[in-house]
Amino acid sequence: MPKSLCKVKTSEIHGRGLYATVDIDEETQIIQYVGEKITKKESKKRALAWEEEARKTGEGLVYIFELDDKYDIDGRLGDNPARYMNHSCDGNCEAINFDGEIWIVAIQDIKKGDELVYDYGYDMEHFLDHPCKCGSRKCIGYIVREDQRSKVKKLLKGRKKKRGKKNKKWSAAQSTS
Repeated sequence: MPKSLCKVKTSEIHGRGLYATVDIDEETQIIQYVGEKITKKESKKRALAWEEEARKTGEGLVYIFELDDKYDIDGRLGDNPARYMNHSCDGNCEAINFDGEIWIVAIQDIKKGDELVYDYGYDMEHFLDHPCKCGSRKCIGYIVREDQRSKVKKLLKGRKKKRGKKNKKWSAAQSTS
């Protein structure tokens, strides 16, 4: 059996993460994301239930990967260390679908001990529900795929301006009372 390229350890990003156990070259297939193959209908049902639970507990519990137009992979249960990979706005890996199998692949050379991270690729639709703690230079504070981050930055900037105006009105009202 080949030596594992990664292992689960404590992570500052989100409790646990996946780390390189050896130096890994760019384009290396590191680990397969495995789990139960489920229909889109079942996937949506599970994701909604887990998101509801996550709102209550603060835990990130949705480990569902899109497989194709009909199916997804639920990697929550069983032996799937790949589920511990955290999001980063500046990832060193990406998830690639090779003929119905999801593989985590290095997009740059990775040093032994580095945390393995990738961009989860979330749509901006519910970005406020997904705060990001990756700490990279590119981080905007929310898990949003790269091509939508500038839109989210503009939305956030607009919200700050509106809040600032409300606070100024409140302060002016306070000072006249």
